[in-house]
Amino acid sequence: MRRFFAAALPFWSGETKLRAWVLTILVLSFVAAQIGTAVAVNTWSRIFFDALERRDSAAAWHIATWLPLLVAVSALTLSALVISRMLLQMRWREYLTRRLAGWWIADQRYYRLQFVAKEQAAPEYRIAEDVRLAIEPLVEFAIGLISAAVTAATFAAILWHVAGSARFTLAGTEIVIPSYMALAAIGYATVASLAAYVAGRPLVARIAAKNEAEAQFRAEMTRLRENAESIALIRGDSDERDSVGENYGRVVAAWLRVIRQQGVIAIVLNTNGALFPIVPLLLIAPKYLSGDVSLGAVMQVVAAFSAVQAALIWFVDNFVRLAEWFASVTRVDELQEALEGLDIATVMEDETRITLKESEDGAIHLERLSIAHSNGRAVITDASIVIGLGEKVLIVGESGTGKSTLIRALAGLWPWGSGSIAVPRGKSIAFVPQKPYLPMGDLRTILLYPEADKPVPDEIVVAALRRCGLGYLARRLDDEDKWDRTLSGGERQRVAFARLVIRRPDIIIMDEATSALDEDSQNHLLGLFDAELAQATLISVGHRPGLEDYHDRKITLEKRLAGAHLTSRRLGKSLWRLFRNRNAANDATV
Repeated sequence: MRRFFAAALPFWSGETKLRAWVLTILVLSFVAAQIGTAVAVNTWSRIFFDALERRDSAAAWHIATWLPLLVAVSALTLSALVISRMLLQMRWREYLTRRLAGWWIADQRYYRLQFVAKEQAAPEYRIAEDVRLAIEPLVEFAIGLISAAVTAATFAAILWHVAGSARFTLAGTEIVIPSYMALAAIGYATVASLAAYVAGRPLVARIAAKNEAEAQFRAEMTRLRENAESIALIRGDSDERDSVGENYGRVVAAWLRVIRQQGVIAIVLNTNGALFPIVPLLLIAPKYLSGDVSLGAVMQVVAAFSAVQAALIWFVDNFVRLAEWFASVTRVDELQEALEGLDIATVMEDETRITLKESEDGAIHLERLSIAHSNGRAVITDASIVIGLGEKVLIVGESGTGKSTLIRALAGLWPWGSGSIAVPRGKSIAFVPQKPYLPMGDLRTILLYPEADKPVPDEIVVAALRRCGLGYLARRLDDEDKWDRTLSGGERQRVAFARLVIRRPDIIIMDEATSALDEDSQNHLLGLFDAELAQATLISVGHRPGLEDYHDRKITLEKRLAGAHLTSRRLGKSLWRLFRNRNAANDATV
């Protein structure tokens, strides 16, 4: 739990410390008020039953008039404790969620984590759900422990004062056991707690395994939903049903192991529940029968014994929840460990890291660049090349030669390898993947992403839509829709080109960015690089016919045993391409 508390406890020492301490003091104050109310009710019980024993109706009715006030105070303090506790839970969870989510999202860790920690299934679930399951019970446990400790001490003092000592004769010798009720409560609670610990210890690992199986099952269902169309088109229903059934089978098996262990714990808890109200009556009965204590004292002692015993067996009552909490803390800790490992790997200064730096001449330099998988297997070896300012370069090669991996390295997402990549200082860079990301929001937000807050006149946005063949969407700029599902693959790629027209970046890096377009649409959009985007440096990966016409140079990746090798060849620009692009631009303007 070291990493977990190292990340969670700064809630009381960082920027949120004022809020944290105010909420903590409120919670502790209401805990104290609640215990004080419980002591008052315990005292009221003794006075009331003593009046009943004396058959003193006046005294009984007088003390009964205090009951509504005690009930009202108890209800108010409990309600205030619940509200302040929930506020503390919510704010603490907010702090830790922001910290972990920010850590995970920053510097593309959410992307690189899948390569270095493949066992970290559904990190988003660990942040969204396991953080909640780690924080909320922890606050309740802390309140419970503090309340239990204070309650045990307070009511043990009552037992000591009211029940007195036990005296009996054994073999002619008088034996005195001072504060025997308090000692009996402690002994009983100790035995019950040890029994619960022995019975429930295996539950921690079994709940952790159950949570992991649940996470894997959710990830499988999410994958099914995200790939629903592809699966439906190839009629993969039967295989997916079998896969889902197999995954859920693991969930069921994990749950059965948890249920079996909880059955063992239930025997201990239920046995304790049956003995709980009987033990104090049996212990105090001899003193009542001998006339040493009154009926009111008996009721007060029984209530106090129950309070002490309940406080001391807090561990027993909460063992299952403690096991579930520890399992969630473990999953949060595993995510932090993976993120720490990723950061350590990123800053390692050795020959297995690609160096990213800035170039002074406006060109992109690849110097003795070797790219490897995270396991060390070479993908590209010893590549050196310069891509000049405004140059249009096409990267081709057969499948598996590392084209997309090279793009990731240029984007700074792929650190595994050696050599260096230098990009021009102060130049804006745009990356266009095969499946452009469309965030939630209206169409204008999507077109301006990732600079949605930047003020851009509607005229420019509409002109970009029309230039990219999306003029029919110009009337829907303020419409919010599930655009990632509403737009087809080709329309999404057109949106990506519209973003380029709006942003006018200095360097554009594309990976199969026209794969969903027909040839005419592809030619129309690539014509932007001879018109609106003529000054931009272009690096694109693709294999479709006609791409060479829009590039100045072609780099071919040739697969070899020691890793792909790069060869470069100049391409000529045809007059018919320039003529066609000029006409296309004029048509779009009209």
